[in-house]
Amino acid sequence: MSRSEMERTQLLQQKIKAKISQNGGWIPFSNYMEMVLYTPEYGYYSAGLPKFGPAGDFITAPELTPLFGQTIAACLAPCLHTLQQAGLPTRILEFGAGSGKLAETLVQQLTQLGAPLAHYDFLEISPDLAKRQQARLAEAKKQHAWHTELGWLQAMPNAFVGIILANEVLDALSCEVIKLQQGRWFFQGVGVVAEQLQWSTGGEVPTDWLPQNLQNTDNFPEDYTTEIHPQANAWIHTLASSLQTGLFLSFDYGFPAHEFYHPQRQAGSLMVHHRHHSITDPFYLPGLCDLTSHVEWSGVSNTAIDAGADALYLNNQASFLLEAGISDLALQAGNPNNPKQFLPISQALQKLLSEAEMGELFKVFAFTKNLRTFFPLAKDLSILPGLGGRNRL
Repeated sequence: MSRSEMERTQLLQQKIKAKISQNGGWIPFSNYMEMVLYTPEYGYYSAGLPKFGPAGDFITAPELTPLFGQTIAACLAPCLHTLQQAGLPTRILEFGAGSGKLAETLVQQLTQLGAPLAHYDFLEISPDLAKRQQARLAEAKKQHAWHTELGWLQAMPNAFVGIILANEVLDALSCEVIKLQQGRWFFQGVGVVAEQLQWSTGGEVPTDWLPQNLQNTDNFPEDYTTEIHPQANAWIHTLASSLQTGLFLSFDYGFPAHEFYHPQRQAGSLMVHHRHHSITDPFYLPGLCDLTSHVEWSGVSNTAIDAGADALYLNNQASFLLEAGISDLALQAGNPNNPKQFLPISQALQKLLSEAEMGELFKVFAFTKNLRTFFPLAKDLSILPGLGGRNRL
């Protein structure tokens, strides 16, 4: 770790300690997570350190192989054609686009498929990442002579029509940590002991904050610790309310409620990622590491329904990719009889599809709003490639 990195994490810790002092010696974990990830100049997503790829802290599916984005394009193309035929905008809005690799792959593949895509917009809260996206995609647009217009927005548009994408976004939204003590749930926040940031217990969790799975405390052992996600659910509610007509498609790691709140999952799902290592201590080098929580998909889906979503889908990533045709795309990309050429493709497929890697832990979650009007033969999302397998909702 460089001297400048050490200075930056120390300055961020000072800001967090000052916030704790101003708040009477305690802050909710959600406040801490927000500061660690998004404090201007010091937060993980606000500074200019490498985040993706071998030089960063983790590798996302779009960075791993273009096959991921190409397969998503196969899913989106029929939706874009339908929007065009209905006289509606052919538009994609991506949240948290990282390096811009997924957007680059999607625009290129959709162009090759002849799918109409007038606009590809971004909503990115990290100024550093937004600059990287703009530089990358400006060069790609020049090189490939795309007709798709690119834009970076400051806020979610009202009455949005089109497709909303979110790859590994929900896991980076701040969560609340709660612990069961003597039959009652208490917030776990952050305090300062001997000048060190440490866990500190706060007030009791209001009953209406608790998912149904946590209502019966007899199901859980003493000191059972987990997360609840009011911020993620609020974000989904905003998106589903703002989406007038179209599709929301997301990829992230997590579980439905009955798995997320399993009695044997006693320590929750918080995880720190630093230089391709996974660490369980959330106070390790704040600002220099990614801090995430797994997504609780049942709460997310219920929130989308409450906001007007009319068709929902949840399955594992492997099922989505296989049904949408990633195997055929892999064969087009390389010759299996040429080991030197096909080995990198095979290794990428293994990571994307294997239950031991991303295939099962990562889920695809989708919902539509007023889109079934234009798919008269479809009762659900199975009209779109990749969304026709077993629905886990």
